[in-house]
Amino acid sequence: MTVLKRYVLRLFISLKYITANVVDRNNGRIVATASTVEHSLKNTLECGRSCNAKAATVVGEVLAMRLKVEGLEHGLGRGIHTNINKEIQKKGFKNRTKVWAVINGLRNNGVKLNIDDNVNDGSSPPDS
Repeated sequence: MTVLKRYVLRLFISLKYITANVVDRNNGRIVATASTVEHSLKNTLECGRSCNAKAATVVGEVLAMRLKVEGLEHGLGRGIHTNINKEIQKKGFKNRTKVWAVINGLRNNGVKLNIDDNVNDGSSPPDS
């Protein structure tokens, strides 16, 4: 049985680190990942004690490049799914700009995202 929302974006945000994974729900495998934990990213960012929206954008851009290498930037035609409201609720309102920074980093680099936000509760992207 194949899952309609096969590729799903999962975000993990702590005070110090930001990690974004794209998971293949058919087999539970992570197909691409990017994180501020990686030395290549950590050394280029000035996170200090906490990562900001700029670091989140870089994570989104790196993840987009890795998806392109794998040939999955369009999620096999269906796109990569994410539920913004769920991610913001899970991460807390303070991390809303970081969640949107990752999303915009992916979008700006050509990744096809299907955003499931069936309830508009003020979690739209922050004004730039």
